[in-house]
Amino acid sequence: MMEFRSMEELLGYCRETGKSIGEMMLDLETQKSGRSKETVIRMMKERLTVMKEAVNSGISDLSSAPSGISGGDAYRMSHYRDKGNPLSGSVIADAISFACATSENNARMGVIVATPTAGSAGVLPGCLLSLHKNADYNMDQLVMGLMTASAVGYIIANNSFISGAAGGCQAEVGSAVAMASAAIVEIQGGTPHQAVHAAAIALKSMLGLVCDPVAGLVEVPCIKRNAIGTSIAFSASDMAMAGIESRIPCDEVIAAMYDIGKSMPRTLRETALGGLADTPTGRKVKDQVMKPCKVK
Repeated sequence: MMEFRSMEELLGYCRETGKSIGEMMLDLETQKSGRSKETVIRMMKERLTVMKEAVNSGISDLSSAPSGISGGDAYRMSHYRDKGNPLSGSVIADAISFACATSENNARMGVIVATPTAGSAGVLPGCLLSLHKNADYNMDQLVMGLMTASAVGYIIANNSFISGAAGGCQAEVGSAVAMASAAIVEIQGGTPHQAVHAAAIALKSMLGLVCDPVAGLVEVPCIKRNAIGTSIAFSASDMAMAGIESRIPCDEVIAAMYDIGKSMPRTLRETALGGLADTPTGRKVKDQVMKPCKVK
């Protein structure tokens, strides 16, 4: 059975077969699951549909999450984008809006696809669905982008972290951004080599990012980090497509993330004991959120 545990091994398979990263991941999934390629693609389309529904649900909703600390930013960004000419351009402006919509939908207890986690679930749909809207890529192309992203996430998860509790926000949003950047490259017709360099450039930009959720909820600062992550993913993708390469190989970047995560103090790994969670405002918000309900 084919298997790859590193980016270098994956690229070796791509060179030998002439296939994309997404195609190689589709092959691996069919082998591991015993399902047909048609079934795997159908299941991935179902997940993409859930992503789209989460965006549609969140984009027009101005209500607050049950916590009261998030809500309405997706609508505000969408309205701003529609009013004129955002400096970041329509692709990134929509990606920001869609990422916020997904994360806010999650905060309201809606259905999302954890890619790779609930706290980082806005990045991939933000990027992919913005391409769908602005560059007219169809659902089949987006599905193969998801397969590419899955391969990157698979390798990161097997060699480092994807959870904030284990390795900080670099492991959650950082992994999501790396996954999205590789997906963008392959959707645009870039090579596996370029896709891996995009992932490395993206992940390098997120190294050391702590996980410090206010009141222990993946809302502040998580939602805005998802939104900003989309712009990093597009920037890394453009750099790779231009022929710019990461001086540090992607596998070594992933290893560095692991070492940094292991060195990170417990207070900065999803415990809500440090960072933004421990600011005066962060502590005040926590007291408000955790205030006991009065029983009538």
